Amino acid sequence: MNYFSSEFKLGILGGGQLGKMLLAETRKFDIQTYVLDPSMDAPSQFGATKFFIGDLMDYETVYDFGKKVDLLTIEIENINLDALDKLESEGLKVFPSPKTLRLIQNKGVQKDFYVENQIPTAAFKRFNNLNKLRSEIENDLIEMPFIWKCAQFGYDGNGVKVVRSILDIDNLPNVECIAEQMVKFKNELAVIVTRSESGEVKTYPVVEMEFHPEANQVEYVICPARIDFNIAKKANEIALKVSKAYNHVGLLAVEMFQTHDEGILVNEVAPRPHNSGHYSIEASYTSQFENHLRAILNLPLGNTASKVAGIMVNLVGAEGYSGNVIYENIEKIMAIAGVTPHIYGKKETRPFRKMGHVTIVNENMDKARKIAEEVKNSIRVISVQ
Repeated sequence: MNYFSSEFKLGILGGGQLGKMLLAETRKFDIQTYVLDPSMDAPSQFGATKFFIGDLMDYETVYDFGKKVDLLTIEIENINLDALDKLESEGLKVFPSPKTLRLIQNKGVQKDFYVENQIPTAAFKRFNNLNKLRSEIENDLIEMPFIWKCAQFGYDGNGVKVVRSILDIDNLPNVECIAEQMVKFKNELAVIVTRSESGEVKTYPVVEMEFHPEANQVEYVICPARIDFNIAKKANEIALKVSKAYNHVGLLAVEMFQTHDEGILVNEVAPRPHNSGHYSIEASYTSQFENHLRAILNLPLGNTASKVAGIMVNLVGAEGYSGNVIYENIEKIMAIAGVTPHIYGKKETRPFRKMGHVTIVNENMDKARKIAEEVKNSIRVISVQ
């Protein structure tokens, strides 16, 4: 099929920042894009050939949108899978497939999948509601502390809490959830696997993630990870095993823990472009967004190697600020060589909301890390007072 400068239409479910960055690649290749998102202010509204407003969880809305396009992909997992099943049964290519998404959309199902496929992961228990979890805590059947995760609709640190006592669950929602054993880990790592429809597979280098202690959000992504070669090899092998088990098409980001005894445990996966791969726009020969596009269109995959060391700094809303956004000191960081800001297009900020990211590239990793610290301490995402 001719995708370039043609009547071919690529549909994207979700119009957030991931969609916006994917659209930069479709523009490069002159591929028509239709985007569906519930918000009229979605970041992808200006980059798409056509932008549609609608509920991603509504069957008719998703089905009708799918009938307008020649191939469908996602930038968010929380979508109506029954509509995707119907579209796929009628011959529309949907990547990743609804079958894959059903194994990932619910975190309890995702954890069961790891166990069934002998993929190492932290011990856990599933609960239909908070009352059953409370009962097990009261009967000393769960070891404290543990990680509580809502089974569905969590994002960017939302839906994840550390539970240290029974009092900590009083303010949690009464929803399906999992209680996961708290892992004492040395590093949080991630590997992005890209897989085409024909089965060609490539992986990006292992990255290291540093998290904000309160918001449970990534502050820095460091590529390559500062780990031993054998640990990187093990992480890459496990990521490939996860990818093969899901048999996905497109990108799969595999988040992992490196334990103190040098083991690797899979935490979660995301079947789409991912925060841990944003550095690749500047630092890699082929960005994660271009390779997602290549994979779903069954084109030859691009080189996933890095040209230079890359560090990504997340830009999130500063505490105490809500309203029309201001990027304070952005001119200061733009004056530094190798620094590139990406602004997502969200007009209103609030505490810890993802508003953009900054990539730092340098041939020397230590220098790149120092510049990343300078960037983090310089720019602030605040609001008009």
